[in-house]
Amino acid sequence: MSQNQASSPADSKPVTAASRIAALIPGVLLCIAVAGVSALLERAELGVFEHPYIEALVMAILLGMAVRSFWKPAPRWQAGIAFSAKQLLEVAVMLLGASISFAAIAASGIALLASIAAVVVVALCISFGLSRLLGLSTRLSILIACGNSICGNSAIAAVAPIIGASNDEIASSISFTAILGVMMVLGLPLLIPLLQLSATQYGILAGLTVYAVPQVLAATVPAGLVSTQIGTLVKLMRVLMLGPVVVGLSLVASRWQSDARKTSVGFFRLVPWFILGFLALATLRSLEIVPATVVGPVTKITSFLTVVSMAALGLGVDVRVLANVGGRVTAAVTLSLILLLGISIALVHWFK
Repeated sequence: MSQNQASSPADSKPVTAASRIAALIPGVLLCIAVAGVSALLERAELGVFEHPYIEALVMAILLGMAVRSFWKPAPRWQAGIAFSAKQLLEVAVMLLGASISFAAIAASGIALLASIAAVVVVALCISFGLSRLLGLSTRLSILIACGNSICGNSAIAAVAPIIGASNDEIASSISFTAILGVMMVLGLPLLIPLLQLSATQYGILAGLTVYAVPQVLAATVPAGLVSTQIGTLVKLMRVLMLGPVVVGLSLVASRWQSDARKTSVGFFRLVPWFILGFLALATLRSLEIVPATVVGPVTKITSFLTVVSMAALGLGVDVRVLANVGGRVTAAVTLSLILLLGISIALVHWFK
């Protein structure tokens, strides 16, 4: 009896690892299936119209949302869907770094860098002011402002413990992120012909307005590689503004939280692993350690992972959540995003 007890911890480790992997399989396969149907529909469009008006990337989101609207995945599907929506997309973003050279950043010049910082600061102030005018609490206003202006849920997650936000405040601030993020991914490409945007201009616009780094990838892939590269670079510069914002908030956070709830700020909390991986691969590509022959296959892998992740994103969006969100929070988040979009459109027209 004692021998069995002694050996059980060691024996349980492989089983635990295997069970975790097994738990991911149903959801991941579901996302791959939705992505596969999306790819077939895109191919059908190509055969009929000689051009896919709705890319597989967008189709995957729409199909995922359609499935989610009449069928809520059971718990056995959830782990794989969540993994596909987050980890797979983060891997795709990291791999994108292999196709980007820092020469693009140098070519953009100091004007673009300064403009990105200015847009973030202005958007933070406007979002916070709007939220307070609508009667929202200081903490909730800060969460909405940071989420809207920097990087959505990642910014909210980083800022929330610094200011001692409650679970209700966190839930209220992120409730619209998924839906508005999908709306931006779907709707932003429509502005290309309407505003006659170049590939560079559209990349800048996507980088300045879309919530998350992976969603920038989703929004720019249909517009081409140049837009994807520029959009990702702009978005990464925008994400890096989270560091100074969180550090600044931590210096004044004592007025919002008690000693028991105070927390420290760690580097890896501010800079996610996939951004570090992206920068590392971009550095290797810039030094030509990653050869140009690798870029093509890596780009195809990135595209595949992105479509699968967009299927997962669609499967995780319940449009009925709109009815459960307070009117003031809805107004604050939506107006903040509209104003950010307006500021960004004005800026991109300056970059010819």
